[in-house]
Amino acid sequence: YCLVRKEPLPRCFRAGVECRLEMIYRHMAVIDGEMVHFEILDTAGQEDSLQIEEKIKWGDGFAVVYSVTDRCSFDEVMRLCFLINHIHSSPKRSSGSEQPPVVIVGNKKDLQFDRMVSTEDGENLSKALKLPFYEISTRDSYEETVAFTNGLCVSREDVLRPSYPFAPSSSSRTAEVSSEGGSW
Repeated sequence: YCLVRKEPLPRCFRAGVECRLEMIYRHMAVIDGEMVHFEILDTAGQEDSLQIEEKIKWGDGFAVVYSVTDRCSFDEVMRLCFLINHIHSSPKRSSGSEQPPVVIVGNKKDLQFDRMVSTEDGENLSKALKLPFYEISTRDSYEETVAFTNGLCVSREDVLRPSYPFAPSSSSRTAEVSSEGGSW
């Protein structure tokens, strides 16, 4: 998954042993007429639950990314989404804090012959969790990556306030992002 912060990450997450597998990407976007600076922490599929839980506490938003060529990474999406929901609805958090935005992203859509997770699987999961869904290829299109990153925070009414608790729904905001940009 990716952790998205609108402010710089604490220094303890930027250096040292814990960050060996992590990458921090910086991104800027204009939202509601205001320039917003993002730091995106790519956790590179870390397995240590304690580290992941600590980082989830710091996140302002989440892109839960799986590979369409790896069924295990897809199976992990639901667990991570529940963990994000659980941590951010904890009584220890301030009562006025809202759920962070969460999007589900299927990556490597360009590898059709290696595909183990169908687009329909991703769409069905996003409907069940009531979360936006993108399927992208970071290898083929920088624009797709930027579009889902911007989509994480563009609509403060929709994306920044996802539906919780997770429950099956009859409708969902799903989209495949093209190089022209995406919609919910």
